[in-house]
Amino acid sequence: MNMKSTLIAGVLAIFTISLASAKTYDITLNSAAKVGGSQLAAGEYKLKLDGNKATFINLDSNRQVTADVKVDTADKKYDVTTIGTTKNADVEQINAIELGGSKTKLEFGGL
Repeated sequence: MNMKSTLIAGVLAIFTISLASAKTYDITLNSAAKVGGSQLAAGEYKLKLDGNKATFINLDSNRQVTADVKVDTADKKYDVTTIGTTKNADVEQINAIELGGSKTKLEFGGL
């Protein structure tokens, strides 16, 4: 029984470490926008960052969209979250997100 308890504790520890490696942020899209090749509706999102993948989880529909991302680190923390977009043929395309309260800048496209 003791060996089994140790094994279960080890598996739980590994699972906890893997969950802790992904960082999450709350963001708001005031209008619909594309990230990568996927369309995001306006609304509240949980942004999960795991390595070079960003997953946008819509808090109303629970729909998830994952995009490749380049992560940069600034010298100083960003005061607020800023979403940089460009408009192409009446479609907003997300190019970058500066995450408020962190030194993290996410760059989409052109990877």
